[in-house]
Amino acid sequence: MQLVYSSENRCNSARCHSLSLGRSDQGVCFDYPLHCRSHHSVGQVFRQAFRRYDCHETPPSVKTSPLWNLLRWIIQPLELLDECNHRYGDCFTISFGSIAPLVFFSDPKAIEQIFAANPNLFDSGRANWILRSTLGDHSLLLLDGDRHHRQRQLLMPPFHGERMRTYGQLIGQITEKVTNHWQVGKPFIVRPFMQEISIQVILQAVFGLTEGDRLRQLKQHLDAMLKLTTTRFGFAMAFFPILQRDFGAWSPGGQFVRIMQAIDQLLYAEIQERRENLDPSRTDILSLLLTARDEAGQSMTDLELRDELMTLLVAGHETTATAITWALYWIHSLPEVKAKLMAELASLETDPEPMTIARLPYLNAVCSETLRIYPVGFIAELRLPKEPVRVQDYEFGTDVALVPCIYLTHHREDLYPESKQFRPERFLERSFSAFEFYPFGGSNRRCIGAAFALLEMKLALVTILSRYQLALAEERPVIPIRRGVTIAPRGGIRMVMTGQRFTQEKAAPAFVSA
Repeated sequence: MQLVYSSENRCNSARCHSLSLGRSDQGVCFDYPLHCRSHHSVGQVFRQAFRRYDCHETPPSVKTSPLWNLLRWIIQPLELLDECNHRYGDCFTISFGSIAPLVFFSDPKAIEQIFAANPNLFDSGRANWILRSTLGDHSLLLLDGDRHHRQRQLLMPPFHGERMRTYGQLIGQITEKVTNHWQVGKPFIVRPFMQEISIQVILQAVFGLTEGDRLRQLKQHLDAMLKLTTTRFGFAMAFFPILQRDFGAWSPGGQFVRIMQAIDQLLYAEIQERRENLDPSRTDILSLLLTARDEAGQSMTDLELRDELMTLLVAGHETTATAITWALYWIHSLPEVKAKLMAELASLETDPEPMTIARLPYLNAVCSETLRIYPVGFIAELRLPKEPVRVQDYEFGTDVALVPCIYLTHHREDLYPESKQFRPERFLERSFSAFEFYPFGGSNRRCIGAAFALLEMKLALVTILSRYQLALAEERPVIPIRRGVTIAPRGGIRMVMTGQRFTQEKAAPAFVSA
């Protein structure tokens, strides 16, 4: 038995339908008329009662034009998601025009079905076409199937084991060096300093370089590329081909082309020099990737190395800088949170190890709550079905993209009561599944640098809080805005150093010198 819609007995109201219930094998059919608004609830109950049959409704669709949807997605993504969630519920479809309609999910049960499904049912790499001009065709984020599995296996080792301890020492040293520029009583914008910390950390972790003209130039060009692409106009370039055209050095498209050419020249020069002077004792990520072999004994080509290095450089510092900035804002806007965190830091023994700091429960709760309330990536990687798939009560073909919506899941009131409030204690009161809290995505598309990003976030925060007394320079609420693929605080957060900490020296990490 199946439920089908019939337009035979429709009344004059454009909002009304007739619902037909029939057995096609017996040639029997009767209509259940829904002739006026007052009967709609009856029809809904009727449909619900027969959902056990092969009835596949489609998720509600946003009714506004695709162009308007796209503009809002670029300018006001969180407002768009909140409005759609309030109006349509846990699952809805948004069309953006030339790309496949996006079906958003926030129910953990739906997220589990997507993440736990056979990864071969979906393509995600080809859904990330927006990143191709920056990261390249061989980036892990743009690959699918066996090629994605191969590259992921080659890239995973540098982000596990003893190397994380080495990264911890590096993070503390760089954080101390960058923040030494702060002066008592002089306001500063937090985010540029956090970005400086993050880019220095990732450059040294990837290349093992601390100085030199090539490192300086690479940092300069990466900064220029991010300034161009992380504005809302820069993000819009990906959707409007005319903006990508090279009309000369002063056009946005022309600037981007020249910046990427300069970055490529530097990356290929470094790769060639490292191949010619391979040093097995080096532990930076590039050295490890140069010696890595897949199951067939094959190493990465220069082109593959270039694309993966760009992926690590771009994805590995922009998002982390944003997360640390948000954390500093929340800590200093809520005195009770700051007091609890400082008490936990004060309880540390002298010269604590980086990994000991990373395991502090309240620090972990603060970082988790930061990533919950404004996740730097507010959607997980898109899934493009390669064949019809079913998620909850819906069946989807190959003409849509399925979107686990991190932001909406993280703001479900049934999971996170008073979800707009920053309350780290919720992560101490209960555990959340990988389908309820997933700031780094899930399944085989989960961020490979998640542990590295969390370690950097925690150690940078502890280094700053242990050395400086800070306060917000402005009392007004901070507005979240799009910054490329992340959500960042507008204005970057103005703070002021009110003093240095000399009485809590034992709370400073081992890698921070007095």
